[in-house]
Amino acid sequence: MKIKEVQKLIQDKGLDAFLFSSQPNVFYLSHFRSTHAYAILTPQDKYFLTDARYYERAKDFLKDWEVVLIKGNPFKVIKKFLREKGIKYVGYEEDRVSCTFKKNLRSKYIRWVGFSGFLKYLRSLKTKEEIETMKEGVKRSDEIYRKLLEFVKPGMTELQVRGFIVSEIFKLNGEGESFPAIVATAEHSAIPHWETGKEPIRENAPLLIDMGLLWKGYCTDFTRTFYIGKPDEEFKKVYEIVKEAHLRALEKAKVGNTVGDVDKAAREYIENKGYGQFFTHSTGHGVGVEIHEFPRVYYKGEEAKTPIEEGMVFTIEPGIYLPGKFGVRLENIVAIRGGVGEPLSEISLELVSI
Repeated sequence: MKIKEVQKLIQDKGLDAFLFSSQPNVFYLSHFRSTHAYAILTPQDKYFLTDARYYERAKDFLKDWEVVLIKGNPFKVIKKFLREKGIKYVGYEEDRVSCTFKKNLRSKYIRWVGFSGFLKYLRSLKTKEEIETMKEGVKRSDEIYRKLLEFVKPGMTELQVRGFIVSEIFKLNGEGESFPAIVATAEHSAIPHWETGKEPIRENAPLLIDMGLLWKGYCTDFTRTFYIGKPDEEFKKVYEIVKEAHLRALEKAKVGNTVGDVDKAAREYIENKGYGQFFTHSTGHGVGVEIHEFPRVYYKGEEAKTPIEEGMVFTIEPGIYLPGKFGVRLENIVAIRGGVGEPLSEISLELVSI
């Protein structure tokens, strides 16, 4: 874990300490999951504050942290703790807290300074261990998808298919979905973030599956669109365009390029094939302890200039969505290893009919 890098960042910002309050960042730093905990880091020390529900377990798990019990009002405990430690200049996650939270931090003894995205860059560069953990999760996601191809039958509802996915996640010791799985039959697949419902799976129609699981606190994200029955020529044409767009984006996923280059490669190919107006989202996003992380893989905005670096992990997921007809999306998580993008999934991008 990059604790030393985070502590150096705190020192470089001229802070005495930093208060991390968001669950994702507290987990990222400690690998201890709870619903009520705070991590306070100084350039030298690590403190973990939590209530009685987690205190004993935290003490056992976090051997190299000082674990502090929260009794009563957490803000009073935090401010008293900082005063006793002589800590006066403290950063906090301004982009992840409410106005009420900020109001409760006020103290005549402590100078608070808010930061947005304090860890976003550090979190975007995964360690070898993090990538291996994510690959373990993707391996299980792949296994679920293979089983799903044998399970799905026309007449089942979208929700029944999602139920199968969730059940298999737990059978494989996953910690749950990393997001609510999208199961979209026929014209529903033309809505990128369709809400899985009670619609029966259609025969002679596409089925889009967008799913992910949590493995050791890290997210997977995977999409395939396959066909139930014999695909028609229009579907096959669109599918091949999306597949080629995906592969062109993957070619650009390497050190020396920007994330904007990745998006442009997919987007320009789809536009040249006459479907530009039907590609309605970015080509991808960072992924890690949260399903959407920095950077956004898109050609517009400041993040488009983000250079691709060793250890980055993001999705590549171009799509074409024809309203009232069907949609096709193909998504893999890609890790930058040895300077180039390596898909973590072993599932082929070739069209599957069942």
